[in-house]
Amino acid sequence: MGFQTPAILRHRNFVRVSDRAPGSPALQRLYSTFPGGRPGIGLLLLRVAVGVSAAATGIFYFVSSSSSLAAKWPLGLVLLLSGAASAAGFLTPAAAMLIGACFLGIALAWITPPFPALHDVRLMACGMIVAAIALALLGPGAFSVDGRLFGRREIVIPPYSRSPEP
Repeated sequence: MGFQTPAILRHRNFVRVSDRAPGSPALQRLYSTFPGGRPGIGLLLLRVAVGVSAAATGIFYFVSSSSSLAAKWPLGLVLLLSGAASAAGFLTPAAAMLIGACFLGIALAWITPPFPALHDVRLMACGMIVAAIALALLGPGAFSVDGRLFGRREIVIPPYSRSPEP
């Protein structure tokens, strides 16, 4: 006998779920679900905490007087924009990885912190690295711009009717 495909798979109009339609968003392949409810609220809180902390650090780079403007301006801008994107849940994996990379530079002393007189800057940077990686791995959740653009969709499958074979 062997393996036989089910009748629905032999239907000529059937499209497999794993096939990507032309023009469909690629971010949907990164996460299988965009959790709502309590897990979604938890991801929202994580996103906002990481995003606001990164954006505040970016603003601190603009107002601090520890280094020249040319050296701190790009880092402050990257932290500000990626923090805002992370808080809103827009392109969450990329924003979280940018935040993690910036704070990795601060933790390893490649980048001068905005207020070098503070003693716990590297410890705070290590915590932000862990939170940013967790956010990049967990995804944005249902309460995000990514969830709105790429999230859950209602799939309507028409009833299967067997056409008479000639």
